[in-house]
Amino acid sequence: MKTFALGTARAGRLRAFYVLTKPKVNTLIVFCAVIGMFLAVPAGLPDALTVFAATLGIACVAGAAAAMNCLIERQIDARMARTRGRPLPRGDLAPAEVLLFAGMLGGFGLMVLHQAVNPLTMWLTLATFIGYAVVYTVLLKPHTPQNIVIGGASGAMPPVLGWAAVSGEVNADALLLFLIIFAWTPPHFWALALYRTADYARAGLPMLPVTHGAEFTRLSVLLYTLILFGVTLLPFATRMSGALYLGVAVGLGLRFILHAWRLYRDYSDALARRTFRFSIVYLFGLFAALLMDHYLPW
Repeated sequence: MKTFALGTARAGRLRAFYVLTKPKVNTLIVFCAVIGMFLAVPAGLPDALTVFAATLGIACVAGAAAAMNCLIERQIDARMARTRGRPLPRGDLAPAEVLLFAGMLGGFGLMVLHQAVNPLTMWLTLATFIGYAVVYTVLLKPHTPQNIVIGGASGAMPPVLGWAAVSGEVNADALLLFLIIFAWTPPHFWALALYRTADYARAGLPMLPVTHGAEFTRLSVLLYTLILFGVTLLPFATRMSGALYLGVAVGLGLRFILHAWRLYRDYSDALARRTFRFSIVYLFGLFAALLMDHYLPW
């Protein structure tokens, strides 16, 4: 009986460390990075070992950045309904344990990138870690309602990291992928912030609906969605992609605009939730279309 209880406790702690890495967010990060790896190869497939090593390294560093975010924001998380169930507010893990975990996980990821991929990818990934765990979490999020816009630069880096891992460089096409996610981040996150406004206000965070009101935020979501629509046409305009991608980008983009328009004209928390969820499907679909268009002959 004691052995069973001990095993259950260990499993619970392992799950707590796993939750710290924000696996759902990490999945999207890794997905976009892998797409960048395949798009970086003009013809054929990237080297399988490079893809494996880069995916492992990027996932580990992204998980470490998420753990550091949880560590730094543990007191804020405890005041928010959305996050109070995380391991640190619940007391499942001690701050020192999380710091050690993040250091070991991030250090391992950076070592893999440096030794098995290339130094450029390692340095870019380290800069992304600092951008999220320090610049966004410590400097931007608690102090400015533009935290999502400015801090979105670190969140837009995954396809650039994947591109650099395979090609050893960052070119204009890689920066287009960056620009797409950079423009996608504000309407994606502000849709969430709209139905979590009371949570953010309680935590003392200056999110846009807290500082500028819901109507201004809804208008911002709509305007940024229009900007995003234009940005997603650039890969076709520069001949990075073809008609297949264009059709998907236009279809998904018009649906996103429709969500944003309805959100602006007839707001409800339920609609904000649907808009937030669709924005995730949107990004998956857009990058999947880029990949299919890259390999299909039509």
